[in-house]
Amino acid sequence: MKKTLLSLLAIGSLFASDGTWGYSGDIGPSHWGDLKSEYQMCKIGKNQSPINITNEIKANLKPLKIEYNVKAYEFVNNGHTLKAKMKKGGKLYIDNKEFKLIQFHFHTPSENTIEGKFFPMEAHFVHASKDGELAVVSVMFQNGKYNATMQKLINNIPKHLDYKNICKTNLKAKDLLPKNLDYYRFNGSLTTPPCSEGVRWFVLKTPVEMSPAQIKEFEKVMGKNNRPIQPINARVILK
Repeated sequence: MKKTLLSLLAIGSLFASDGTWGYSGDIGPSHWGDLKSEYQMCKIGKNQSPINITNEIKANLKPLKIEYNVKAYEFVNNGHTLKAKMKKGGKLYIDNKEFKLIQFHFHTPSENTIEGKFFPMEAHFVHASKDGELAVVSVMFQNGKYNATMQKLINNIPKHLDYKNICKTNLKAKDLLPKNLDYYRFNGSLTTPPCSEGVRWFVLKTPVEMSPAQIKEFEKVMGKNNRPIQPINARVILK
């Protein structure tokens, strides 16, 4: 019960605007663990995210079973990210467990890196199981051709803090994913306070293309909102 409550609070922190932390100065990532007692994991945690994905170990990973045929109903600017809230019904099945899709949000540039390479943008699809466990599916975005699906979000970007826009277009979560769902897997944490650990991470290997101008529209609003790379320590990265 305690774990479930903590996980729900962690998810809640992703939805709320919170001026107690940020990405620069005295409230930047290097200070998060000292800002509040409930943020201490940002400082003392040993399985923190993001990481540089390297020295992966080949494994017989099962295909991701994703049911993302659900629509985004609201696009929110909480001062830390741009986040799409989802209607109920999105699911991820992993380790014989069902995780419900709660929301997806963005970071510019990417938080995780692959063999030291940053991408201009990364999306995190956040899920929770009924017992409060968390899972994140990560999608990288790279400069390329115009992306009509992402333009639907760009047209609804709330450009001011605490603003939210209703997504009137038929935007489904599945439309943001690449066709190839091969992935890297590792254990990690939330990349924002309270930096809760025990999060299952699935970083898709195949990036999605967007035009540089489209990525710039996200950058204009979010700025640089990526937490620095964290030590891998004793973790194993599977591919």
